[in-house]
Amino acid sequence: MSAFDFFHVSDEERARALAHAQLAAAQAASIPDIPSSTPLRRVQRVAVIGAGTMGGGIAMSLANIGIPVTLIDSNQQGLERGMARVQDNYATTVKRAKLSPADMAQRMALITGSLQIADAIDADMVIEAVFEDMELKQGIFRQLDACCKPGAILATNTSGLDVDAIAAVTSRPQDVVGAHFFSPAHVMKLLEVVRGAHTAPDVIATLMNLGQRMGKIAVLARIYPGFIGNALFRNYTREAHFLVEDGALPNEVDAALRKFGYAMGIFAVHDMAGNDVGYQTRKAQMATRPTDRRWNDLILKLCDLGRLGQKSGKGWYRYDAGDRTPHRDPELERFIVEESARMGIQRQPMDEADIIKRCLYGMMNEGAKLLEQGIALRPSDIDITYLTGYGFPAHHGGPMFLADRIGLANVLADIRQLHAQYGYWWQPAPLLERLVREGKCFADLQQGR
Repeated sequence: MSAFDFFHVSDEERARALAHAQLAAAQAASIPDIPSSTPLRRVQRVAVIGAGTMGGGIAMSLANIGIPVTLIDSNQQGLERGMARVQDNYATTVKRAKLSPADMAQRMALITGSLQIADAIDADMVIEAVFEDMELKQGIFRQLDACCKPGAILATNTSGLDVDAIAAVTSRPQDVVGAHFFSPAHVMKLLEVVRGAHTAPDVIATLMNLGQRMGKIAVLARIYPGFIGNALFRNYTREAHFLVEDGALPNEVDAALRKFGYAMGIFAVHDMAGNDVGYQTRKAQMATRPTDRRWNDLILKLCDLGRLGQKSGKGWYRYDAGDRTPHRDPELERFIVEESARMGIQRQPMDEADIIKRCLYGMMNEGAKLLEQGIALRPSDIDITYLTGYGFPAHHGGPMFLADRIGLANVLADIRQLHAQYGYWWQPAPLLERLVREGKCFADLQQGR
């Protein structure tokens, strides 16, 4: 593979990356077919459906800018837990002297609990924040369609489901939009605004503006599995898992990623979040997924072994009681070596630069696909999504900015080599091939579509 130093960035390159990030944040607000003069819909009262961690965080984000919120849950216990979590979050902020007790009381007073979806009747916007289950979300949107006033914006906080399929169960698809907040929603600065086939321009403009009022960077995306952020993240995590099957150990992958600039490696992140996140969905998909490509099922096997991560004391690492420090686990490493043998994989030592390439180049290739299909408006929208929501090292400027710095011809050459070696997942994006053929870079696409 071509040589590039991922681990040493000059002061000049850091300054360029920072300037790019600042410009990217500003440009994300610009949507070519929606003028900045577009009249906004009134948002004076909001209902949030689902009082879990995400719903509570969204309610806090709204109360923080003075918007009254009705937080609605389907059962009393869930609602009480959600309201208590909101209170605890505010209390923590008060303890850190970042909020006065009076301001906390004022914000708590803006959040009212309810067990009835019908209490969304007066809301100018409703944000649904329940589990990632299409039937559940569609059922809620049928109820909202029946009870909400005309012109109310109906938003779904989905991280990857088809917003059009949710809008289709309503009589007002023009009012339906995706609002993908990142957890914890009252802290994270990214909001993916997902535009459906029928979403009205003023709905997009209103939600983008609301995100900015909440202190977030709002990035527009079209419908695609995982939208912008999770579409790239899938490639990142999948390749990290393949690396472990092919010869690296979790601590080696994580060490390379930290050296590159990530605060945490991907396997430590898995252990922190819980390896069982999405377990049931992935298990169910195994029966019907295509058989012409490789899949990463090692994490499911860890769950079957009870290695759920920090909460069980062991996952990709082991954890001492009361301590979140990851420690290498010989038992886990033996299991990985045995699984590689069972799959017929001859394990090979992995160079740290090649670890970074396999984790990042799939993201760059996927980004090119999103640009070609119009899922993302411009390369910098992908970059700011990753810098803001996924912990991409700021001094590298984002995956698409970094690809230009490496040189697209170099990136493509390595992707072609990886495609020849590993197959399906490394099929080069046609846009990437065209840009290299024309001697262009991602920055040449920056004006948007």
